[in-house]
Amino acid sequence: MITREQWRAFFDHPAVEWTIFALGILLMIAAIPVGALPGPGGVFVFAIGLAMVLKTSMWAKRRYVRFKRSRPKAGSWADWALRRRSARRRLKREKELQEEGGAETGVLENLVPDPPLTPPETWADREGRAIRDRSAN
Repeated sequence: MITREQWRAFFDHPAVEWTIFALGILLMIAAIPVGALPGPGGVFVFAIGLAMVLKTSMWAKRRYVRFKRSRPKAGSWADWALRRRSARRRLKREKELQEEGGAETGVLENLVPDPPLTPPETWADREGRAIRDRSAN
């Protein structure tokens, strides 16, 4: 019987990682024609391919994290669809905080600072002010 350490060593081999990555890319490409067929098959094929790519590529993981930060609602749906353990832990922790009454809003809302009261000055504003100041003299 194969142990977990043996499985991890097998999946950490570069040839296996590249094979999984290539198969994930092929599944994501295959999702396009499968998506044209009736039914939701393309979504599932794409999700499996995306999960395989995210498992093996740090570049893809960084892009995925950037996507999740820029679109939190879509990122939570993607986490739910990919059945990510980290997302389940985060949701569980957020529910516990809400039950304790410690946080009325989600964790993400607590981390985002309030916008400044006045908008930041841009270079265009500075140029316009400089032109106004010169014309006043």
